[in-house]
Amino acid sequence: MQIGIAYSEPVNQIWLTTEVPDDSTVQAAIEKSGILRMFPGIDLSRQKVGIFGRLVNLDARLNPGDRVEIYRAITCDPQTVPRRDGVGADDDE
Repeated sequence: MQIGIAYSEPVNQIWLTTEVPDDSTVQAAIEKSGILRMFPGIDLSRQKVGIFGRLVNLDARLNPGDRVEIYRAITCDPQTVPRRDGVGADDDE
């Protein structure tokens, strides 16, 4: 079956499509995709993963067309960082 693998760093994003056996787990698909060689900083023992935005364990079974996402830790507090589009609580109306 065909699935997708998505990962993003601040300056580099990747979306891979790969074929995996029907009974594949999230971890097996990530390993088969080759993304761990492309991004050696990925640490599956510490980073969370999901399918279509829903957190799952590495042993979760996949369905055809699933998008596996590897998440990075948040590096700043979203409550304290100004929005880039210029819209926010400090705007005068």
